[in-house]
Parts: sequence; structure tokens; C-alpha cells
Amino acid sequence: MNRRNFLTLTGTFTGGALLLPDFLHAFGSQKSTIIGDQCVVFVQLSGGNDGLNTFVPFDNPLYYDLRPKIALSKNDVVGKNQGMAFHPALKGFAEMQQNGDLSVIQNVGYPEPNRSHFRSQEIWQTASASNQYINEGWLGRYLDLQCKEHQPTAGINLDNIDNLALKGLEPNSITVKNPNIFKTKNQKEEAGTLSSNPHLDFVRKIANSVTEGSDEIQKALTKSTAEISYPKTGLSTNLAWIARLIKGNLNSKVYYTSLNGFDTHDNQLGIQNNKLTELNDALFSFYTDLKKASLMQNVTVVVFSEFGRRVKDNGNGTDHGTAAPMFVIGGNNKGKIIGNNPNLSDLDQGDLKYETDFRSVYASLLKDKLDFDYTTIGIQNKALKGLF
Repeated sequence: MNRRNFLTLTGTFTGGALLLPDFLHAFGSQKSTIIGDQCVVFVQLSGGNDGLNTFVPFDNPLYYDLRPKIALSKNDVVGKNQGMAFHPALKGFAEMQQNGDLSVIQNVGYPEPNRSHFRSQEIWQTASASNQYINEGWLGRYLDLQCKEHQPTAGINLDNIDNLALKGLEPNSITVKNPNIFKTKNQKEEAGTLSSNPHLDFVRKIANSVTEGSDEIQKALTKSTAEISYPKTGLSTNLAWIARLIKGNLNSKVYYTSLNGFDTHDNQLGIQNNKLTELNDALFSFYTDLKKASLMQNVTVVVFSEFGRRVKDNGNGTDHGTAAPMFVIGGNNKGKIIGNNPNLSDLDQGDLKYETDFRSVYASLLKDKLDFDYTTIGIQNKALKGLF
């Protein structure tokens, strides 16, 4: 078994228990490394979230004509601004925007859109063209160049499965199910070699890194507590852990998590309301937590889905579409609505035409937040202006 495969297996099958302590020890021993530094937190809405019922063109009569069964009443939407407003479940989003901490990027997509969940997610996660196939994710390629020395948790994926976006040539990221899993140091294992086999010695070295600095890890976690109480949901739990890691001065550059269940072909009003409520409550808790810790200026949250839904409803739901809004929270963004309101009278086979390529948003994140030349990982789109 080679080194890369071993690290990949340990990350996948132990849920991060093997390698996370090494990361916590390495960064936890540094002094206030998060101050003045930046990280980006990605929240992926898997299944194709309906953007038109998330950020709603309530002032456009065509919205109601095309969606007689599922259109949201203009009396119910919140945070009205320039003819657009948020789904009534997104009161926290509206408040963050009113505070100047949330930007909306309208009509985000890419040329020749693919309506397959798997393929469109792959395009977003690799930043490829629609007819291009890349083995490494865009964040994985960034971490390969950014991490001069191998650091297995420069990126952290809080999830049950690995994420292609973070896959690189080197295992610089790890999937973590529960960051609270640690092992106790065994003093008897400190000396000697396991065998004359270099592969087994490497395994032992990695295994010993699990227990190295256990006391320091516990101290770092003790220093890092939630400033507020989070809701009892999966996304809230993941974001609460991310907040703990950030506040513990651990200085990972990228965090990633996801919320499933947005494939609303039927019963959309009820399903989307439940999912957006979970999203809103989790993100507003995270935002409030980091605000209290005076760290929100260092943390940029990006919320996106692999595509939106078709403009016309299918009765009680919507089918796979193309362009949709992205939301950016924190990181000293300008708190603007970027782009034109959705043009419901000029569609592409019943779908919204994209206005902003998602790779331009990636370019802006890399350039303005992570101080990185995005062209070195193959992104040729110009960085989106007006976001930061």
C-alpha cells in the first residue's frame, strides 16, 4: 500500500479520527494564527435548490403566471430589496443582508449546463467546462500548491462522504464525521521501530501522530466553546464544529459541509420550507457565534447548489433547471445584490439564462480572500467584481 492510498483510506474509513489530532496539535500550538487570516466555509445544497423560491422576484407578474401552484405570496416574503425578497423561512438571511454581511449573486451558472445531479456537481466541484473531465477538485488543486509541506487537514470536510472539490494529488484534506473523537497517548509506543518494513514503519508513524499532543488538543478544545446554543440539526452540528475549530486558532483554509434534500419534484412548498428553515437557523447561529467572537470578518461563507429548477412549475414542484443565486456571508463582503433580477421573459428551453459564471466567484474567493493566483489551477474566468 502506498502512502497516498493509506492516507486516503484512513480519512475515508475512520471519519477523520486518525489524522485530525495531528492537525489540531500542529495548529493549536501556534499563537492566534486566525487573527488577520482568512478561511472560506462552503455549504453545498445538494439536489438542486429552487433559486426562484429562495430569492424571489416577487414584483414580477410572470413569476406568478409561471408558478400558479408554488409561487410565494408577496405578503409572505421577507427582506424586500430591488424587487427581490427572501423565502419566509430565511429571516436570518434577510437580517444578515440588512446588516451588510450578506451578498446575493444572481443568475449563477455556466455555459452548456448539465441537468444531471452527479455531473453538474462534478462540474462545480472541479471548476471544469461542461465537456471537460478533471480528476482533482478545484480546492484540492489550490491546496496542492498552497501547502508547501504536506498537511493532511489544510481542508476539512464535515460530512459522511468525501468531497471531490477537496481532492488533490496530495491528501491535504480530510473528511471528518465527528471532530470530538480522539485517542489517548500511549507512552509505551514512543520508542523503537515497528519492523524492518518501511511501509509498516510509515503506518506506525501515522498512527503515532494520532496520539501525539493529546493534552494540547484537549486544551485547545477547552478554550474553544460555542458562544450560543445551536439548533439540534445535522447542519447546525457541523457548523458548530467548524466554528469551534476556527475559534480554536486552528487555521484551516477551507471548510466544507452540505445539506441534502433539495430535489423537489413534488411537494416543494413543504419540503423546501423545512430545508431552508434548517439552513437559515444553522447559518444564522454560526454567523451569530462568530460575530460574538469577532471573527466573522475573517470567515467567508459560500452557499450554493449544483443547479436551480425550471421556471415553470410541474404542478406541485419543479424539475431540474440551470442558473440560480449564490449567497456569500461575512468576510467583509460588500453586502450587495450583484447581477440583474431573473429575466422570466427570456428563457433558454424554459430555464433561466446564466449571467455570472460560478468560476468567476471562485476566482474572487481565491484572489481576494485567500491571496492566491487562481489561474495557476486552471481557472481562466476573471474574478467577479463588487463582491469584496
